[in-house]
Amino acid sequence: MAAEPNNPANSGGPDYARLVEIGIALSAEHDHKRLLERILLEAKQMCNADGGTLYMSGTPKDREGEIVFEAEPDGAYLAFQIMHTDSLGIAKGGTTGEAIPFPPLPLHNPETGEPNHKNIATHVALTGNTVNIPDAYQSTKFDFSGTKKFDEGTGYRSKSFLTVPLKNHSGEIIGVLQLLNAKDFTTNEVIEFDVGIQPLIEALASQAAVAVDNQLLIEAQKRLFDSFIIVMGGAIDAKSPYTGGHCARVPELAEMLALAAIDTSEGEYRDFTLDDNGLRELHLASWLHDCGKVVTPEYVVDKATKLETIYDRIHEIRMRFEVLKRDAEIALWKGIAQGGDEAALKKEFEEQCQKLDDEYAFVAECNVGGEFMADDKVERLTEISARKWTRTLDDRLGISHEELTRKERQPAKPLPVEENLLADRPDHVFTRDGAYEINDPDRYGFDVDMPKDLFNRGELYNLSIARGTLTAEDRYIIQNHISQTIVMLEQLPFPKQLSRVPEFAGSHHETLIGTGYPRKLTKDQMSIPARIMALADVFEALTAADRPYKKPKSLSDSIKILSFMVKDQHIDADLFELLLKSGVYKTYADKFLKPEQIDDVDISQYLKKAAE
Repeated sequence: MAAEPNNPANSGGPDYARLVEIGIALSAEHDHKRLLERILLEAKQMCNADGGTLYMSGTPKDREGEIVFEAEPDGAYLAFQIMHTDSLGIAKGGTTGEAIPFPPLPLHNPETGEPNHKNIATHVALTGNTVNIPDAYQSTKFDFSGTKKFDEGTGYRSKSFLTVPLKNHSGEIIGVLQLLNAKDFTTNEVIEFDVGIQPLIEALASQAAVAVDNQLLIEAQKRLFDSFIIVMGGAIDAKSPYTGGHCARVPELAEMLALAAIDTSEGEYRDFTLDDNGLRELHLASWLHDCGKVVTPEYVVDKATKLETIYDRIHEIRMRFEVLKRDAEIALWKGIAQGGDEAALKKEFEEQCQKLDDEYAFVAECNVGGEFMADDKVERLTEISARKWTRTLDDRLGISHEELTRKERQPAKPLPVEENLLADRPDHVFTRDGAYEINDPDRYGFDVDMPKDLFNRGELYNLSIARGTLTAEDRYIIQNHISQTIVMLEQLPFPKQLSRVPEFAGSHHETLIGTGYPRKLTKDQMSIPARIMALADVFEALTAADRPYKKPKSLSDSIKILSFMVKDQHIDADLFELLLKSGVYKTYADKFLKPEQIDDVDISQYLKKAAE
């Protein structure tokens, strides 16, 4: 019989011990393309086939405007994954990098919905049954017109086919293995596939299906996990209009810097490397680095002026100035009615109004905040605050129980009552109640100076803020977001290959000299990915064009500010130089900055040799 020489027991071919070895090897393979390729090659070798094709079941899906084939059990199509024909020197798909130019095979007619049993591969996928064809040219059950056309163009002779389904543990079809032209182990003559070897191939297909299905499940879990993290990062960005897009851009810049560090052959990072797991850790940490902001009040994060809480209290102060101007006008007309010198009274009134206008303009200017609040400005604020205005209504009516409790720290004065134009009252101070605090900070190694009070909304106290718009209490609450990030992430059961995500994400506000937060780490205590995160976070914030509280900075200004931070040892000098020399700063700018932000940057002035 022609099949006898092809029997592995008689030919020295593979046996069941070899099948076990193959199963172990398949289960140990982590690269999806290599796994698929090995399945086909092992099956070809097992029955000495000249060629073969491996199909995967799945459905084309839209991924951000690009149609991609996503493998899934019992999908709507069979897609070509690997093709090999030894005698023709054909090797496509898999690790070859060569695309297979054939479209996926529909399992059902797109118009009628009828199952596609004409094609042997789709028939096997639909029925789950193995099909052994001795000679395609003699078969009438399946449509081999495409095969014959291929043979005409290549001079090849496709003869025997063995097509086996790949079933997962649930009995779902995840793919099809098709072998072409079995060859006699002795004569190398093309023969039919021995029915005796068929169970061996089916057993291999079963093992392969389990290995592939496990990989698909792991990959699906990865996609779900990654998507959840990206959704979470997007929600944090959406929570505050002042940080829109921040969590999406930091991962891009962090990856650019990491790859530049991996590629460099000089400097401190010449020996730095990250494998795929390390890059994924950095990517996920970048998306999660601000996840603690979910517990930070928006009115603190978004505090655009010194007096802003849930609303800007400058409007209250403006009305007090309006009251003083109205009082001045009333005094004017009273004075005239009582026979006073009208011209002198009007002049005094105009001067008083002009002074009030100037003082309010100054208070309003202080409210906006800036780089520095000089002592003379604080003195002028104090003088203005001493002005008196008269309140005639009870300020304890219609307020919340919490605010009323703060008001009752001092007894109510009988109405009408004179009050300072700007006040720091006892009810402006919120005592600590455990909110925005970390239980057991020593457990996490936090070293953060906690202000005595939770909030201090004193008007003079806030208007006198030296830089920016935040009080010490506000700044503590904002800085607390990174502590919350660490606590949240360390509670998650990250697998071993992602165990450094909390460390990478939780160090981006540290400096190199122990002045950062929340752990006051030094350079030696920070991993390179953590330092990368710190630089990426700052550079994104400097160049961001979607912050409504600031004008977008130019690329050159942003680099200049970074250079100052390097001198202050807040940013890693070697990493800053790598950002410039690798061109990452320009690549990032071209992708994310507005055209008007991108200007020429003379990087030579910032490099070490120039500095020396």
